[in-house]
Amino acid sequence: MVDASVVPIGWRSRAVLLVASVAGVLMFAWPLFSRVPPEQTVQPPFLFLILLPVVLVVALAELTEGGMDARVLAILGVLTAINAVLRGASAGTAGIELVFFLLILGGRVFGPGFGFVLGCTSLFASALITAGVGPWLPYQMLAAAWVGTGAGLLPRRVRGRAEIVMLMAYGVLAAYAYGLIMNLSSWPYALGIMVPGHEGGLSFVPGAPLLENLHRFGVYTLLTSTGSFDTGRAITNAVVLAILGPAVLVVLRRATRRVVVERVVTPG
Repeated sequence: MVDASVVPIGWRSRAVLLVASVAGVLMFAWPLFSRVPPEQTVQPPFLFLILLPVVLVVALAELTEGGMDARVLAILGVLTAINAVLRGASAGTAGIELVFFLLILGGRVFGPGFGFVLGCTSLFASALITAGVGPWLPYQMLAAAWVGTGAGLLPRRVRGRAEIVMLMAYGVLAAYAYGLIMNLSSWPYALGIMVPGHEGGLSFVPGAPLLENLHRFGVYTLLTSTGSFDTGRAITNAVVLAILGPAVLVVLRRATRRVVVERVVTPG
């Protein structure tokens, strides 16, 4: 069976992607459910050591199942390099980040597994170029990986102008979702942790009811990023996808005809 429009992934790769995503959700959301005193919590650098092996396992699982051959890896390397340069050039000023449009298009054409790996490698490579390696990097890598994965899961039968409109809408949604997720990674530490019984402001309160902390987090996000960085990122994604999306899709889909992966199914 030949799929010329997407790099297929097998059950092992799907399982690894699922485990990585569940682990990522826990990595982002654990403070909301934690009852451990703040001084005993796990710090982000340790989570960095946990995330990297998961990313490597995803790539290896795809390789062993035939989802990525040498030619696909070459395309992955090219897109990663371009994304790293684009991210360094745009620098995220006022939310203008050019890394996401190519990530969305790559995930759209090559599929969710490719999008996941491209999100991780793009953010990692750009961090190395811009000296942006820090405890925030694993969060950025995983959030970007989810953006690429989501693009690969969009309905594949949509084509033409409707496809561009769909990708633009997804780019806007992904921009706000990325900002929301990244805020969750920093919010428990950004304003200081409040002592239970002396709650005030928008700070994270260990042990407080989930809805109370979620309310604080929601207000914090609205005030700090929704109307600025997130909106700038959403506008950038929509505009660039509208202008460059059709041409880039043509180029990437031509590349798929050279990197078609055949998955042979034997009877019995």
